[in-house]
Amino acid sequence: MKKIMIAVLGLLCGIIIGTRFPLQIPAAYSKYVALAALAALDTVIGGTKAGLQSRFDYKIFISGFLLNAVVAAAIAYMGDKLGVELYLAAIVAFGVRIFQNISAIRIMLIEGRKDQ
Repeated sequence: MKKIMIAVLGLLCGIIIGTRFPLQIPAAYSKYVALAALAALDTVIGGTKAGLQSRFDYKIFISGFLLNAVVAAAIAYMGDKLGVELYLAAIVAFGVRIFQNISAIRIMLIEGRKDQ
């Protein structure tokens, strides 16, 4: 329960900081920021699922976030250089993973299982 309270407190602090100090992002970087946000969300939701399964590992969590962000940024950059919107592939991939993990979390919480 203490871990959940720390996570909620961190979320609230992030929301307060985000609303008090708005950040203007140049349009040229909007694709990259959107991909970074999706990579972060995917990692947090995946970490939540792993935590519910009692399989959470900080090394996997951090390395997953960094690798996802780097690969997504590389795909977006390569697409920009080629004139093709390749960042959409990363958005779709992250979106699918996010919804799959949320679905698995929902099932685990409803059924009370940890073996999903």
